[in-house]
Amino acid sequence: MKLELKSSLGRPYITVEDDTANRWIAVDWVGYLTADSIKAGANAYTTALAEAGFQCVLNDTRKVIGPWDHSLEWVLNEWAPNAAAAGLRYFAMVTTPDSLADESAQTFYDQLKEFEVKMFSDDEVAKQWLQQCNAK
Repeated sequence: MKLELKSSLGRPYITVEDDTANRWIAVDWVGYLTADSIKAGANAYTTALAEAGFQCVLNDTRKVIGPWDHSLEWVLNEWAPNAAAAGLRYFAMVTTPDSLADESAQTFYDQLKEFEVKMFSDDEVAKQWLQQCNAK
């Protein structure tokens, strides 16, 4: 399954793919994210996670432009508990260090309590961590 959500201008802002071989949902965010795009994208991959019966997400934000602090309250207070209820246990967040998006990700990382999250700058290291989590 591969799902791509697009903005009102027709530009993709998220691709969601279930990686059945590795038993995780791979998410790739692109561009400037609005509150609506974050809600739609996060809900889409949470649904994919629940339907697949997986407990891991590989969340790549290296192509995100700008911060997403405007959605942190919703992500922490609404999405995170729902994602945990959908089965999410391990969340690998791949970011670009020292970017505005990375600053938002760091705030998310510092405040999240519902599941285990780790931040990475290298997607291969993130994938290795998720493989270890899946082996638990």
